[in-house]
Amino acid sequence: MQRHRTRAAILSTVFMGLGQIYNRQFIKGLIFLAVEALGLIYFINNLGRAFWGITTLGDTPNRLEKVNGIAKMVAGDHSIFIMIESLITLLFFIIILCAWFINIRDAYKIGAARDAGLESNTFKQTVRYILDYKFAQTFLILPSVGILFFTIMPIIFMIMLAFTNFAAPDHIPPAKLVDWVGFETFRNLLFLKTWSQTFYGVLTWTIVWAVLSTVTTYFGGVLVALLVNQKGIRFKGFWRVILIVPYAVPQMISLLLMRNLFNGQFGPINQYLGYFGLGGLPWLTDPFWAKVTVILVNMWVGIPVSMLLVMGVLTTIPRDMYEAAEVDGATNYQKFRIITLPMILFSTAPTLIMQFAGNINNFNAIYLLTGGAPVNGNYQYAGSTDLLVTWLYKLTADQNKNNMASAIGIIIFIIVAGFSLYNYRRTKSFKEEDMIQ
Repeated sequence: MQRHRTRAAILSTVFMGLGQIYNRQFIKGLIFLAVEALGLIYFINNLGRAFWGITTLGDTPNRLEKVNGIAKMVAGDHSIFIMIESLITLLFFIIILCAWFINIRDAYKIGAARDAGLESNTFKQTVRYILDYKFAQTFLILPSVGILFFTIMPIIFMIMLAFTNFAAPDHIPPAKLVDWVGFETFRNLLFLKTWSQTFYGVLTWTIVWAVLSTVTTYFGGVLVALLVNQKGIRFKGFWRVILIVPYAVPQMISLLLMRNLFNGQFGPINQYLGYFGLGGLPWLTDPFWAKVTVILVNMWVGIPVSMLLVMGVLTTIPRDMYEAAEVDGATNYQKFRIITLPMILFSTAPTLIMQFAGNINNFNAIYLLTGGAPVNGNYQYAGSTDLLVTWLYKLTADQNKNNMASAIGIIIFIIVAGFSLYNYRRTKSFKEEDMIQ
């Protein structure tokens, strides 16, 4: 007999909570009823406008009208506000659909228990069951909703902007409406010379920067950690504290200080070079030297992080592995190559991937040190040291080229996510987790 489960599921499909009431779970049923009632009140007033708004982005721009012979501005539709409001409404609609599905499944499950001759749980028993067995899933609902509206929704909004013409000077609300333009923004970015030359140039430097900054800071940290852990080094605690100071100082302070130190006109570094009869270098004004400078300063800021990670790994390597290698006549270099380096790479590979992804989006190191300068006459709103992320910021904050900035953001996401997923799947840290257990 499947009488109860079928009836409960059908009733909950018709209206949330009816199946629970049929199963004699009255409080739970009333809660589901209240959820659907509130949802209906909200969606009756907003769902139709949401579908209209997400499709049209508004149809009435601001306009001047004469009232009693006086010109007056009449507010029209604000395309971006309409897009955001519509997106929020549709996300709420998805949440209610999920609750509706959960309500049907719960009614069917309790109905099946009744068909098996079991009594329905009381509300108190249901609460106890959730606290004892489903606490983790229930507790994660609130942060999941927060992630949906504060992380996923902005990402969706950014993706949507890339398919519009939301850019100055012709399509900036509320004076002008925004329209859907499909892949036109991506075509301009990738193939229109005025944009593509800048995009490919900045993309190339972004990749070069990410590789060099990751390699230099990582292996610089390995070198420093190995030097500090050598047998003959005294006051190891002192050296560890001194070498971590660059990381302890807020990055913004370090970068702004370095910006003054490397100033070509009055910076102390060029003055010291002059004392030794050497000419000053255009650290921040020449494209090549500006790129060298940001890599050097990034090493100063990033090496302490890698040093700490490697020091932690070095303490976990069994000493008997080195003793066995010494018995076999291995040199220090061979012990490093066969034992130390593989163990370091195994333990820190996920962090290395994360550092590479972070350097692609390393906004602070570029913006605070050079601001993207020096100027590049061949680039559109970008300097010689600009990364994709700093170029994106300039396009948004300074130029109101929001659709182009959104397209760049999507491309950055594809690059970082693709690289990270590919390398995470290939790294031995995830394939051989029991290697050092």
